[in-house]
Parts: sequence; C-alpha cells; structure tokens
Amino acid sequence: MDEPRSAIDFEPTRAAGLERLARFLPQAGSAYARHRNRDLGPDRPASVSRLSPWVRRRLITEEEVCRQAIDRFGPWESGAIVREIFWRTYFKGWLEMRPRVWDAYREERDDALARTESDTKLGDAYARALAGETGIDAFDAWARELVVTGYLHNHARMSFASIWIFTLDLPWTLGADFFFRHLMDGDPASNTLSWRWVAGLHSRGKHYVATPDAIEECSGGRFRPEGLAEDPEPLDDEGPHPDAEALAWRGEAGEGPAFLLVTAEDCRVSSLPGLPASIAGTAGALLEDWRSPLAIGEPARAFADGALKEALRQAGAEEAPVFGVGDMEALIVAIEESGARRVVSAYAPVGPVADWLKLLEARLCERGIALQRLSRAWDRTAWPFATRGYFRFSKTIPHFVSAAGIPFVR
Repeated sequence: MDEPRSAIDFEPTRAAGLERLARFLPQAGSAYARHRNRDLGPDRPASVSRLSPWVRRRLITEEEVCRQAIDRFGPWESGAIVREIFWRTYFKGWLEMRPRVWDAYREERDDALARTESDTKLGDAYARALAGETGIDAFDAWARELVVTGYLHNHARMSFASIWIFTLDLPWTLGADFFFRHLMDGDPASNTLSWRWVAGLHSRGKHYVATPDAIEECSGGRFRPEGLAEDPEPLDDEGPHPDAEALAWRGEAGEGPAFLLVTAEDCRVSSLPGLPASIAGTAGALLEDWRSPLAIGEPARAFADGALKEALRQAGAEEAPVFGVGDMEALIVAIEESGARRVVSAYAPVGPVADWLKLLEARLCERGIALQRLSRAWDRTAWPFATRGYFRFSKTIPHFVSAAGIPFVR
C-alpha cells in the first residue's frame, strides 16, 4: 500500500507561510465557505488553507490572516475563514480560564496509558487504532496519513475522534494524545477541547457522531465505513467554571537588560510588544518532549524545531544555544552568565510549555531573576470573552477585529 503524501511542503519558515497564505487567499471568500468540508486526500489540491501549522507557531499570526482575508473580500464574504481562525483564539481563551481541564486531561491520559499495559483487551485495541489496523477504511487511512504527514483535514479529525470514542470505545484522552503527538499544528487548547467537543464534554450533552453518509460526501466518495456507532450517548462530566483571575497577564514591565528566551509557542519574535531594546543574551527552548510521555511524531517535531530556528533567525540570534526539557539548569547558568536580572519570553498559553516555564520561573526566583511574559493585544482583547460557547464568543468577532485596526464595515 502506498504511503500517503502531502501535496504541500510544510516548510517551517515565515516566508513559506506567507507564500501559502498568498496562494490560498483567492479562495478565502465564498469558495472556502462552499468547499471547506471537502477532503479529497493529502495528495490532492486542498479546499482549506492548510495554514494551521504556521498559525499555530505564529510564524504568521491570526491577525495577519484575518486582515488579508477581510481586505480582499470584506467582512461578510470572508466570514467563514475568519470564524475558523477565531476558533483557535476562542479555545485558547477558554482553556486559559480553566487550566484545571488541562491538568485533568494529563492525569486521565496517564491513567489510560497505564491501563493499556495492564488490560490486554484495551492495549490490543489501542495498538490497532494507532497502527490503522481496525478494519474501518476511513479511520485506518487517516491514522496512517496523520503519522506520515503530520496533518489531517478538520472533517477527518472530527470523524476520526468520533469513531475512536463511540465505535472503538477507546479513552478520548488517548486519542487526543495521539493527535497531539503527531499534528504539526498540535495545540494544547485546540486539540484537547476539540476532542472534548466531539465527546460531548465541551458543550455538555452535544456530541459529534460520524456517519457513513457524511464521511462519503466529505471524502469525495473515497470512504464509506460500515459498522459505526449509530446513536451513542455523549460522555459526561461536571463542566468547570471560568476563572477570570487566571487571565492576570504577568510580568509585562521591567527595567534593564534582559535575557530573551525563545520558544516555539510564538515565533514572530520581532513583533512581540514590549520587547526590551537591550538584550544581554538569547537562547531557544525546544520543549516538544513535554507534549506526551510517548514519542513525538517526526513531522511534528521537525516543524517545531524548524519554527524555533526561524524565530531565532528573526531575532538575529541564529547561533544562540537551544536547550531541551532536561536542560533547565544549563539554561539558568547561561542566563546568569549574561548578567541579566530578568528573562523575557512570549506568553505561553496553558499547555506543556507554560508548565515548563512555571518550573523555570520558580528556579529563577530562587536566584533573584524575574521571568516576564510578553502577551499580544489580540489575545488580551479576545480571551476574556471565551466564558461560554463559541456561538456567543463569535458574536464579538467584529469587536476583536476592529480592536486590531482592521476595518469591519459592509
């Protein structure tokens, strides 16, 4: 069987992201709205932008995509792509105010992984799903496509998650972990909350059930799986309440030379607000191994690594050292040797990088060094509105767009 291949070269540079945006832009209006659910396969022309890996790493920003789409088509014809971009913003804000959801996901994932070792039936079913050997044609093809290319169409992701949860009866956290390990655009908020949404946990009682008809239509007739769960009950838990205090933006001010710490969370270093004029030293931190206890997929790792190198290049620090998850003490030594008494880094939303930075912050504090997180106005404006569902949040998109200086008129 031929391995799936992508029709797009996902080069982790800003130039490649801008080129991809320019090529997609003519289809960003009504054509996108009509055809965005079509998934004809990884080696066929895309009906979607496939910009998500670059946006995820902020090699290009959400604001840039929205601005160009609205400038070209106006706010109404570009509405579908703009709303799609804001799903990522919404999920980040939602999780930022409910960090316990991320903690619970990690705990449940680790427990489920342990059970795959002790429960032979579960372990075998899990292994077959990962290998794409379930006998469900669409699911198996998507599993292989994800591992090989590091990408899946959004409709395939929804259907895959639904089959994983309701037909294969596997723990949703293991499926979310599989995606998070392999997706080039793997984002803690978007990935975790999308799986919760399919399961019926995000909007309680509202789940997504994949059907043969929908899969056949969206795949252009490539697949029509049999034996899918037809009327499953949604999963349930007690939904968390938002905590507005979790959005207290920390460390926005400081004096004197700073040490710049660059992660792959935000690679548009040159456009970070509040970036100090005097930089005493620079380093990168590649923290992908904290995504999961299991191995990270090669396309996902390669894109993150390349994005970090691009970020350092933009910062004029191509030769800066790059530290890994286990190199915290060596990083602290480099910071101390620079003479800086503060470290600045782009704000990392809830997720593994934020978890690692909290540990670093505690270690730096012991040495009298502050860690300051530089946040973007886009996030500070939109995230506080992610208090409930996306429908309510989306009504405020004109306000968010106008606040970014993008004309939003008929």
